[in-house]
Amino acid sequence: MNFRRSTTSMAIALMALSLVSMTSIQQDAFAQQSQGMSIMATADKGSDTITVIGETVSSLTDVTFRVTSPNMSVVSVDQISPDSNGKFVKEFKVGPTWTEDGLYKITVMQGIGNNSLYTLNVLVEVVNGMTERTSITESNMEGVFTLPQNNAATDAGLILDAIMIENGSTMFEVTGLTDRVSQDITVTVTAPNGNVVTVDQISPMLSGEFAAKIAVGGSLWKQDGFYTVTVQQFDDPKYTVSTEVDILDGVVVPEFGTIAAMILAVAIISIIAVSAKSRLSIIPRY
Repeated sequence: MNFRRSTTSMAIALMALSLVSMTSIQQDAFAQQSQGMSIMATADKGSDTITVIGETVSSLTDVTFRVTSPNMSVVSVDQISPDSNGKFVKEFKVGPTWTEDGLYKITVMQGIGNNSLYTLNVLVEVVNGMTERTSITESNMEGVFTLPQNNAATDAGLILDAIMIENGSTMFEVTGLTDRVSQDITVTVTAPNGNVVTVDQISPMLSGEFAAKIAVGGSLWKQDGFYTVTVQQFDDPKYTVSTEVDILDGVVVPEFGTIAAMILAVAIISIIAVSAKSRLSIIPRY
């Protein structure tokens, strides 16, 4: 009788332990699935390669890729397995089926159909069979996101760092940083009389940094004064920044050049005044 009770108690205890274990596993699985997946698509301007890197908390499920053209035709499909850390990398070559110009949608799924854990989409622009510069990130991951990021903080807009000038130079350089690397930047220089003297277009690097060298000279640069340099990427005010550069006799005046000249003039006058006073003090009195 005691043996039966002991056996029954052990069976109940094992059943309870199994239920606790199953509940724990289900909770762990749910917690893992709730953390999500993150991806980043990058491409250089004029390249035929698009790279998608990502990470997911579920390393046991394959990752499926589907690329659709602007008219929604499927141009590429593939499937890979993430590594033990949940990281994965996939490269796409712009092939003969990529005949349209426009935005191609890359859909990244983990799991298929009703069993899909996560689904993310990124857009990459292709023109004449070549990619535009792209660096775009999508994520539904909770917690730390460890994929590489741009130097520019998200939603920071466009920042104009400085106008690099050498003394007596006929050229200056515009440098800055943007958080959107898939769109070209327009640099416009306007003369003091309001006439546009230069318009240039540059592509930011994947880090978000950009630089443009502007040559000074010619009939459009004859007016002396402050020329306005405007850097614009979108119509949004966050992506439009202006500064001024001083031009004198067709040559760029270094920043603070006028102030430095004034300081030098004051210094010379002071030296002359001190010298004159000293000369007067040593003149013998009769």
